Amino acid sequence: MMEYIIAGVATLVFTTILTIAGLGAAFILIPVFLALGIPLLTAMSVALLLNAISMTLASISYARDKLIEYKVAIPMIIAATILSPLGAMAAVQLPKNILLWLFAGFLVFAGSMMLFYKPKEKDVGADIKQSVPLGLATGGIAGFLGGLLGVGGGNFIVPTLIWRGLDPKKAAATTALVVVFSSFAGFLGHVSFGNMDYTLLGVCAVGSILGAVLGSHLMKKSLSATQVKTAIGLILFLVAAKIFMDLLTAK
Repeated sequence: MMEYIIAGVATLVFTTILTIAGLGAAFILIPVFLALGIPLLTAMSVALLLNAISMTLASISYARDKLIEYKVAIPMIIAATILSPLGAMAAVQLPKNILLWLFAGFLVFAGSMMLFYKPKEKDVGADIKQSVPLGLATGGIAGFLGGLLGVGGGNFIVPTLIWRGLDPKKAAATTALVVVFSSFAGFLGHVSFGNMDYTLLGVCAVGSILGAVLGSHLMKKSLSATQVKTAIGLILFLVAAKIFMDLLTAK
């Protein structure tokens, strides 16, 4: 039972932190679950469903405050849904370690952009001629990378939207909505191959719900746009560091 408690606390902490950036916590929770002795497919299934739960709650909160740019989000959801399976098929043919090195390098670049680059803010969601191509391109690349690497595409979406001039809070909120669909699609794909641990899901769902509520509150009410941008940059650096560490320690 102790491993379930540890998993629940870890879910609360990581979900709170990553909800601020509009990201799901699955990519961190999976290795945590594995370290606790939970089978891989079960860990992936539970973590992805927790992603969908937390980002759904966060998205509801963000929608109430009109932070989601739907003209950008909807094309992203469509493109990500279509291209994610193609990325998964490509992953079978390509060396994953090389892809992970490239992806970690991108995260370092994206994190640097978040911390040091100051774009001129634009309302990219106001003009449909601009927002639809942006959403399709960003969602397509994020979906393909998500399927290719087995990670959330939110790591690509957030910095891209901010780089294009979208307010950091709106970028995080818009990404959260996209992550709901990509995570649930991933859950459906993985759950058919793994056994669902309902005790683990129940305990961690509590942490996921509390983390989503707390994280979305902090993002909306307690942090400025600059602080959100800084938090996203630091999170991306931490994710990159974890990937680099895994690659360097892999046997």
